[in-house]
Amino acid sequence: MKLLREMLIVVFIYFLGEFISKSFIHSVPGNIIGMLILLVLLCTKVVKVEAIDCVAQFFLDHLAFFFVPAGVGLMTSVGLLEGNVLKLLFICIASTFVVIGVTGLVVQALIRRKEKKLLGDEVNE
Repeated sequence: MKLLREMLIVVFIYFLGEFISKSFIHSVPGNIIGMLILLVLLCTKVVKVEAIDCVAQFFLDHLAFFFVPAGVGLMTSVGLLEGNVLKLLFICIASTFVVIGVTGLVVQALIRRKEKKLLGDEVNE
């Protein structure tokens, strides 16, 4: 019963995102809007992590399976990709370096912030 309730929560949020996408924001896919709604609900503790943890773990365990349709879609569009292979390769490599760099900067900032907080707590004691 717990699994069914968890799945209903996730599916309801997904369909809510689809409804908002079709009704108001046509340029953003419904699943993206649904994920943003879920993020807001989790951050505001309206939905507790425990309320969807089993379903979330199931999705994480089977994540590779969800990429199969995207891979098949790419295989059917090979003709479109053939002329742009070098451009796509450059974009993939450049974006990888950007993501690694930004991640490093964010981690350094968070470490500094945590160290300042720890030092502040020690001074107050």
